[in-house]
Amino acid sequence: MRVIISGGGTGGHIFPAVAIAKTIQKQYPQAKILFVGALGKMEMEKVPAAGFEIVGLPIVGIQRRLTWKNLLVPFKLLASMLKARRIIREFKPDIAIGVGGYASGPLLRAAASAGIPTVIQEQNSFPGITNRILSKKVNTICVAYPGLEKYFPKEKLVMTGNPARPEVVDLQGKTDKAREFFSLDSSRKTVLIIGGSLGARTVNKAVEAAAKTWEEKGLQVIWQTGKGYVEQAKAVTQSLTHVQAHEFIREMDLAYAAADLVVSRAGAMSISELCLVGKPAIFIPSPNVSEDHQTKNAMALVSRGAAVLVKDTEAEVELCKMVLELMSNDAQRTALAAGAKSMAFDHAAERIVEEVMKLIRV
Repeated sequence: MRVIISGGGTGGHIFPAVAIAKTIQKQYPQAKILFVGALGKMEMEKVPAAGFEIVGLPIVGIQRRLTWKNLLVPFKLLASMLKARRIIREFKPDIAIGVGGYASGPLLRAAASAGIPTVIQEQNSFPGITNRILSKKVNTICVAYPGLEKYFPKEKLVMTGNPARPEVVDLQGKTDKAREFFSLDSSRKTVLIIGGSLGARTVNKAVEAAAKTWEEKGLQVIWQTGKGYVEQAKAVTQSLTHVQAHEFIREMDLAYAAADLVVSRAGAMSISELCLVGKPAIFIPSPNVSEDHQTKNAMALVSRGAAVLVKDTEAEVELCKMVLELMSNDAQRTALAAGAKSMAFDHAAERIVEEVMKLIRV
């Protein structure tokens, strides 16, 4: 069996792609898997680190600001289309899977044109333009949210959920280890702040404004700041005993296990993980994503009583109050956690591979 998986650009695309690849590898050890990404994007580093081969396309996106680089976009798109066709011709895949991101467009188009079965894995509740265009050509679309027949042909949709990193969402018996790992005070409730690997300026500013008040009110905070903010955060936490700043947290399972409440951006993978671990969450959707899809992701939970939303523009004022309100209301946190858990999809990668195999066997 020969499989191509294409896409990337962000961890939200790369983590599911690698999870699908590992599941195929586990179930079909003889399978040959090739990734196709965009040159210069993070998949060119992360995919080989996960043990898979990757080929890069020269594709780039249009910059929102006025720049001469936009003049190169049509030429890079054409070069990517030609390279994608060559990859299909030489690798001869039995199936092509697109996970979103620049590279998935040319690759899935080339595969569909060559008569290769194709699958899209759409992580968000509001699909990007590439997947909306591709949906007319692909065989199956694996989704994580209801209501996507507004954007995709209904007969192609299969509800599978988003593949999460299994080591991150297994919290069984880890609470004591988590408290020890983060040196937490067992008499205090814990707030986990996830600002993303690069950091989220508004989230960090809101935490900076609230940290002292939270500590005074008896809370403790694990704060992932991201790369650009860690020095400033450490200056803030120097005078505080129960607020700790981390540039990046690798042990996310322990961070989730320790948390009584999570504050996070509303990326598709963060939401999927929080549903699987069943944690009450406050989402602060990033305004810097295409078509405001993080707000739409968050609202899919908020509308079902499974999370709380604070707007990015209001976070510096509202977050402090919202955290205190939820931390003093055990019943509301329990209800949010139950709501989130009810929207979780276990074994999403296995479900997607099941759909893949249906197409290969046809």
